[in-house]
Amino acid sequence: MTPQHNAVLPTALKTPAIQKLANKRVILASASPRRKEILQTLGLAPEVVPSTFAENLPFSSFEDIHEYPVSTATQKAVEVYQRLLTDAPDDPPDLVIGADTVVFTHALPSTTIEMETGVRQELLEKPSSKQDNMRMLMDLNESVCEVVTGVSLVYPILSAPGYEIKSIDERTLVFFGDNPDHVLKAYVDSEEGLDRAGGFAVQGRGNLLIRKIDGDFYNVMGFPGASFFKLLDILVEEEEDFLAI
Repeated sequence: MTPQHNAVLPTALKTPAIQKLANKRVILASASPRRKEILQTLGLAPEVVPSTFAENLPFSSFEDIHEYPVSTATQKAVEVYQRLLTDAPDDPPDLVIGADTVVFTHALPSTTIEMETGVRQELLEKPSSKQDNMRMLMDLNESVCEVVTGVSLVYPILSAPGYEIKSIDERTLVFFGDNPDHVLKAYVDSEEGLDRAGGFAVQGRGNLLIRKIDGDFYNVMGFPGASFFKLLDILVEEEEDFLAI
């Protein structure tokens, strides 16, 4: 007997895309509690099936650095889609959501240093230690970083290879204040930033370090909800196969 699925919560807005997701098997290919929380806040409660993709794409191979998180998100979503299809061919996923969030240093409003001077922005991963976290925050202090989330959707279609991929990237600028060293050290000692790309958590005590945000706040947390639902609306309107197989 095929299991029943419904990821749509009663609190969700009754848009055409949300209504089409009703009684569908929706998967979040991420173990991030923040992404799950954001989606639930916006009315969607997908199954959580973390991807086993190694996330080891060579950053230097991307001419456009913003493609890096999109490619990682795609690999995550495809891996989970194919695994679930193999494990339960009678209960395939209708939609798999992959996401990857990265932080780039030295972004400028409306442009980047790279565009103006040819200097390549640095990718900030999760800090390897408290010392590394302090180095990151001192670099970001009184500066602007760019938070980019790639989101990829994988869903079944009739033609080969049996699934379609649609992706977006969302970019948000985060402006750091002029924080004295003792504040940065206190934040590092809290260890909140150790498991966060860029070494800070905007929704936590890291908010004390930030002067303003230009763009989607949820994107800095790890998932651009508004752009995700806008993409769903576009797919419902323009793609006949979307959630119809």
